[in-house]
Amino acid sequence: MTISTTSPSATNVSELERLKTLHNGTKAPLTFTDAEFERRLGGLRTIMAEKNLDAVVLTSYHNIKYYSDYLFTYFGRSYALVVTADDSVSITANIDAGMPWRTSYGDNIVYTDWRRDNFYFGIQEALRRRGIKATRLGVEDDTLPVLLRDKLQAAFPDATLTDVSQAAMRQRMIKSAEEIEVIKHGARIGDLGGEAIKAAIREGITEYEVALIGTEAMVHEIARTFPDQEVRDTWVWFQSGINTDGAHNWATTRKLQQGDILSLNCFPMTSGYYTALERTLFLGEPDARSLELWNVNVEVHERGLELIKPGAVCKDIAAELNEIYISHNLLPNRTFGYGHSFGVLSHYYGREAGLELREDIDTVLEPGMVVSMEPMITVADGEPGAGGYREHDILVISENGAENITKFGYGPNNNIINP
Repeated sequence: MTISTTSPSATNVSELERLKTLHNGTKAPLTFTDAEFERRLGGLRTIMAEKNLDAVVLTSYHNIKYYSDYLFTYFGRSYALVVTADDSVSITANIDAGMPWRTSYGDNIVYTDWRRDNFYFGIQEALRRRGIKATRLGVEDDTLPVLLRDKLQAAFPDATLTDVSQAAMRQRMIKSAEEIEVIKHGARIGDLGGEAIKAAIREGITEYEVALIGTEAMVHEIARTFPDQEVRDTWVWFQSGINTDGAHNWATTRKLQQGDILSLNCFPMTSGYYTALERTLFLGEPDARSLELWNVNVEVHERGLELIKPGAVCKDIAAELNEIYISHNLLPNRTFGYGHSFGVLSHYYGREAGLELREDIDTVLEPGMVVSMEPMITVADGEPGAGGYREHDILVISENGAENITKFGYGPNNNIINP
């Protein structure tokens, strides 16, 4: 244990230290091997060399997690991971004590609250200790607030700040074998949550009660599968009736009614890695128009699954699937893109926007990419078949094709609930 402070007998706040070393306890087992983190950092150092950078200061949830395994809790304080040609060091708040050091790959500097802008002082100190006088620093312009960027520039007035966010995103788009293993567990756990939800569906139960049942089932399995990791952030969106119109509508106190269209959405979070299971269901037999719409969306879903393979172009997949909706006069009812990348991702951080199945994305699918197929249409309240219809599977792209790692059944043959 190493706990260093500079003022152990301070009697005034002004005497308290600006920075600390809090190696409290011992390093905890990380999600991935040391070799995996060195692979990731090696990729970032290649980016640094290409851009002629002295160091990179990462400030986003997703990149700090990706390159160090530490997922911070913001609460109004900033966090950073400083990566140099030789090592990496996280800059974390004193309120977290030794936990960031215990749960991250690399060194750690703790900054305190006792003086304004100690966070930036910590970044300066990280480079000073390594003998680096920065003239070019990498930053993440896609997530860096203007105020924080201005203060970072003021802390390094002689340095040019250069964006690395897009290059880092492209690196994250290709998953390693270790990452794919975590993602596969996530898909399996999402299926378990879906089964728990399906078993709980009945007339009179509320959306939020169903969501709690699914969340609890997944959290228990995450804790069993990843016993040395934080258990956090897993959630369920369970929607019924009109609440199915949007994919990201949170559960409410609405009670399920016979004849309802339902939307099951399980999101197990395994050490910062997001996976998802999304399914349309009906409580009781759907009417003729609802069944017709549901089957059209299943047709799009199944064709999309066939199109995902190495060499396919994101925008071409979207264009072909659009033709199916056009043939049924449903193209205006589309709600969002047909799928996206997976990895370090959540509803409050991360997005590998270069790998989305949309008309404006020309990325070519490659082995190691992980993408969803998730078509959705929404029919407005008051129209025949009103509600939101969507299915969602996750596919891992290999040299020879794509493996669908979602096993929960979809469509009318599987998801009409008749209690």
